[in-house]
Amino acid sequence: MNDDELHQPLGQNAGQNARDEVKTSNPRRMWIVVGGVLTMLGAGALALAARDPLGWSLGGRPYAVARIEPYKPPPEPPPQAAQPVASAQQPPAEAEAPAGRDHILTLNDLDQQSGVKVTRNGAGGPGPIVIQIDPSSGVRLPPAPDRRVAEKSRFGLLPRIGAAGERPMDVYSRPFVATSSLKANAPKIALVVGGVGLSPQTTEAAISELPEAVTLAFAPYGDTIAAAAARARARGHETLLQAPMEPFDYPQNNPGPHTLRVDAADLDDLHWLLGRFTGYAGVMNFMGGRFASDEKALSPTLADIAQRGLFFLDDGAAPQSIVGAVAARLSLPAARVDVILDARGTPQSLDAALAQLEAAARQNGAAIGFANAQAATIARLARFARDVERRGVAIAPVSAMLAPGGATAAAAGAGK
Repeated sequence: MNDDELHQPLGQNAGQNARDEVKTSNPRRMWIVVGGVLTMLGAGALALAARDPLGWSLGGRPYAVARIEPYKPPPEPPPQAAQPVASAQQPPAEAEAPAGRDHILTLNDLDQQSGVKVTRNGAGGPGPIVIQIDPSSGVRLPPAPDRRVAEKSRFGLLPRIGAAGERPMDVYSRPFVATSSLKANAPKIALVVGGVGLSPQTTEAAISELPEAVTLAFAPYGDTIAAAAARARARGHETLLQAPMEPFDYPQNNPGPHTLRVDAADLDDLHWLLGRFTGYAGVMNFMGGRFASDEKALSPTLADIAQRGLFFLDDGAAPQSIVGAVAARLSLPAARVDVILDARGTPQSLDAALAQLEAAARQNGAAIGFANAQAATIARLARFARDVERRGVAIAPVSAMLAPGGATAAAAGAGK
């Protein structure tokens, strides 16, 4: 203590002493003081925030904090696989369609169920839409199999004559119904299209594009043959089973598995073929020049077909065929194709064959034409069938052309 301090009154010059103390004290003490002040300010701010969660006390205005990120476009949906154009189809599906609200019908399904044929431009693109409504014949074929005329076997259901004498050829055939514009004695043409069931596209075209009275012959090898044959009957088509038979140049020219051969000693191959689907009214040969000319091989086959209540149609390709003579001896209802329409395979030859078929029908009262299921052929046959009825000739199912004893339909119509 100096002299000045002794002579100054008590309590005077206190501020100077405090400043001097701060200046002369340890710097660490100064930072402790500063830290304490900041702590108090922070606690006050937290208390204020608790009482004012909206932030009105900060500058007198509300505020918010948002995070801004760069824009990301939504991912593109994966490309859908291209669907085949239902045609006359991609089926569809062969299984029974599910019922209920979850079942969605395709355009092709709606067309077939309504009896309306719609030609659309491409896959739904802009352009003309042609709607063609065929007059309904009123004929509806019952579904197959009919248990009265079916029997179980290791090959599947086989046709048989029922206990009351019902024959599959009667139960499954399509009745002939002439349009009102035709005369009662109008000549008749039966159009038979074979090879149905092998290609989904041509199968659907044959079912949906050809008039109902056209008969469809199914080859026995399609994976979905049973369902396709059922759709054909639902559309109104009479159906046949094509049975492959041995040609002269077998096995170089092989019709397929379970071909009926002249050296076969049993009927297993025939029964395998008969069990492929149900609902057919008759059987016709596929190829078979050698088999159809060999009585020893042909007779037991035709006898089995007769005993099962079916009829037989000879495709007319083999001049050596003895089907007519054997059928007559067995009392098997039979007929023979008069004109093979696609023998040459050109549009001009097809038109010429159709003209020949119409002339034969007018001359003899009835005629049968046969062609294989090809897209261009189906389209031409559909036009011919509609046009020829306008010219006074009826289109009939082939079962309406049967003649007793295996005579050709043309011969029966001429009364020969």
